[in-house]
Amino acid sequence: MDLTLTEEQAMIAEVANQFAQEQLAPVAAQLDEEGDRELFLNNLKQLAELGFMGLNIEGQYGGTEAGSVAFSLAVTEIAKGCAATATTMSVTNMVGEVIQAVASDAQKKKYIPKICSGEYAAGGFCLTESTAGSDPSSMKTTALKEGDEWVLNGAKQFITSAEYAGVFVVWAVTDKSAARGKGISCFLVEAGTEGLVIAKPEKKMGQHASATSEVVFENCRIPGDSLMGELNQGFKIAIGELAGGRIGIGSLALGVGLAAMEYARDYITQRKQFGQVISDFQGVQWMMADAFTELEAARLLLMSAADKRAKGEAYSKEASMAKLFASEKANKACYTALQLMGGYGYIKEFPLERYARDVRLTSIYEGTSEIQRVIIARELLREIG
Repeated sequence: MDLTLTEEQAMIAEVANQFAQEQLAPVAAQLDEEGDRELFLNNLKQLAELGFMGLNIEGQYGGTEAGSVAFSLAVTEIAKGCAATATTMSVTNMVGEVIQAVASDAQKKKYIPKICSGEYAAGGFCLTESTAGSDPSSMKTTALKEGDEWVLNGAKQFITSAEYAGVFVVWAVTDKSAARGKGISCFLVEAGTEGLVIAKPEKKMGQHASATSEVVFENCRIPGDSLMGELNQGFKIAIGELAGGRIGIGSLALGVGLAAMEYARDYITQRKQFGQVISDFQGVQWMMADAFTELEAARLLLMSAADKRAKGEAYSKEASMAKLFASEKANKACYTALQLMGGYGYIKEFPLERYARDVRLTSIYEGTSEIQRVIIARELLREIG
């Protein structure tokens, strides 16, 4: 297998790295502590102008057409600068991709260019509910047809970028009599629609700059042509897109883990104890070696899943493996890095405590580590069934 990046992929990774280190890393702590929305949105706009909000979108809609591998590389580099920004970028790309995959031509032409260009600061992915997280098939939000309109009622929880999303992809029950997961449809809802209520952002452990809010639908009326894809066939759309989203979150986790270990590596070559730099101690060297080895393995899993996706091959199992391994090992890497820095790693003056807070979420959203294990086991058993 040839793991060499194409010229385009290498260029995208390089541009993402440069933007992350020059534009994002210097303000990441400020965004984390102060939540400067104007600064955050300006960074998102610049990412759109670089083509990073439509990396796997066709050129006719304003996309970059760089593919899944380039997307993974870019998210990793952006996450090294600011995890909150990378989350918004990853989810927005996912929204654009689901619209491209199943929407009508008119819907694609209307919404995707606005996502890719940055006219919409972000896109919203409305699937999770308070009682339907790991099991989205048990959602309660409904969409009823009344004349030429659909009327949505219900609430979605933990929606990334809800405050500034221009359009939301929303799943709702359209046939209550159908078996679980069979009577769910997918809709496009524009920001500002009457009856669409965005709650205050949640106060989170990490990734503070990325707004996460409840989205409530109170007799929210949308046009009849807001249905995306086939009626009552929306659940399989969600399942398919979540697999792609897991490559994004795994890549994000990898970026944060690398940022933490790279910072700690620099530190241990300067900090002295017992008359010598810490990096001279074999125990410290082994901690560093193990962490970087595990992160490299995570990178290879992510590349494998992204490559399969790009080739149109089945990749659900590989995406779950990559997301599971990358998020778990990135969490471990951040704590290893913090340990290498000792008490300094625990102080806000240094970025380690932020990395540790930011990375924790990666083993939860887009499917918890436990759910990834369920998916992996199911696919393994299916292979011999």
